[in-house]
Parts: sequence; structure tokens; C-alpha cells
Amino acid sequence: MSGPPKYWAKAKKILSKKDKVMKKLITNYKDGNLKTRNDVFFSLCKSIIGQQISVAAANSVFLRFQKKCNNKINAKTVNKLSFSSLKSCGLSRQKVRGIKDLAKRILNKTFKPSLIKKMTDEEAIEYLSDLKQIGTWSAEMILLFTFNRSNIWPLQDIGLLRAISNNYKKKYFPPKKFLNKLYKKFTPYCSVATWYLWRSIDNEPIQY
Repeated sequence: MSGPPKYWAKAKKILSKKDKVMKKLITNYKDGNLKTRNDVFFSLCKSIIGQQISVAAANSVFLRFQKKCNNKINAKTVNKLSFSSLKSCGLSRQKVRGIKDLAKRILNKTFKPSLIKKMTDEEAIEYLSDLKQIGTWSAEMILLFTFNRSNIWPLQDIGLLRAISNNYKKKYFPPKKFLNKLYKKFTPYCSVATWYLWRSIDNEPIQY
């Protein structure tokens, strides 16, 4: 795990000045920051496993998956595991296909994570979304947690929408107009705002 992104301290100061809710959250939660594993394959596997299930269920399945990989979560290890072996971790058929396809594409170099660094957020989301089982939400999680992009605002994320509703006293789902207003206010540090909003509804800082 790395330390905080270079922009983190500056972002906290700017967000605190721009928004009262952000100031309160940044003051309340001094116990962490956005971190990266700098391991695209690991994070993509974790993202696929976590889709459409609770955080607790995702953690449980991921631990079984990690054990199957003998704590070596990489494309070569996963490629050698059978379909049934992966499915026995508690994964759906679609998720197994997604993880197996990801391993093959990294090994045959039809997917090159190194290219993402030179892409815009939009280009990177499109590139990642070409993978099986990876949609916009998963791609945004990778840009946020693995590449530490500063301005990710993942509006497909239920947790973020719930946190916005709670902290800004808005109905659930928050109005799109209000979400766009926050996006403009928090740019270019939406990732930092997102992290603090998540932190307000979860005892543990989220990590992919």
C-alpha cells in the first residue's frame, strides 16, 4: 500500500473551504486516506467479486479466492485454476468467466494496464469496460483506487448516493441536478469528496 496521493492535502484544504459538509467530514475522519495497491489485476478481481453483493459477503468470497490462489493473485495463478475450483469460492459463473478472461487477456497482452496511465478518465473507462464483467462502476473503482485519479465521481455507486442523501439531507435518490452541482463544486477533487462521503457511512475505509 502506498501513502496518500500527492494531491490529498491540497484537496482537503480546498474542499473544506468550498463546502461545510466536506469540512465537517474531513475534520471528523482523520484516520485514513485513499491508498493504492498499484496492482491492476488484483483490484479488478476484487471489483468483479464485489459486484452486486454486500461488503461482508464480498470479503468472505475474496478470502476464499485468495486462499485458492495461495495468496498469489496474479494472471498466471488464476489461469491455471479450473472453472469449478474458482466457482467453489462462492463465485457466480459470470464472475468466474470475467476473472478467467481477465487473466487470459493479460497473459496474451490483449489487455495492457500500462496503457491506462496515458488515457483520460473517459478513455480509461471505455478501455476497462471492454473487459468481461467490467462496467462503468468497476472501471471507476480501478481509476480511483488503483490509479488514484483525482476527479472520479461514481454516481452508479449506491453507497455514495446514500452518503450524499444522509449528509446533505436530500431524498434518496438525490436529485440529478444536485449531484451535478456537487460535481462542479468538488472538481477537480471529486475522488477525495467521494472517499470522505463513503467514510461517513462505513466504519472501515473502503479499499479495492
